[in-house]
Amino acid sequence: MESTLKIQNLKCGGCANTIITRLEELKGISNVFVNNDAHSVSFNYTIGQELEDVKSLLSSLGYPAEGASNTLTKKAKSFVSCAIGRMNS
Repeated sequence: MESTLKIQNLKCGGCANTIITRLEELKGISNVFVNNDAHSVSFNYTIGQELEDVKSLLSSLGYPAEGASNTLTKKAKSFVSCAIGRMNS
């Protein structure tokens, strides 16, 4: 199955690199694509639980799904994730 999630706090290629790297580590997740302009991430998954796992991981990285709580802590985490993504690209 394919899904596209609108996410918050997506700023640049560093963010995208972190998101792609971390999501591809999840079992059952493939073909991860981040669209910075649309503030979205697309991916394939095999079972419904994997979709929830993706949402949870994105939130823990500081990129909660659109409509989810976006606290100051999550915004700060997104800056850390972004910096890590820039260093690893």
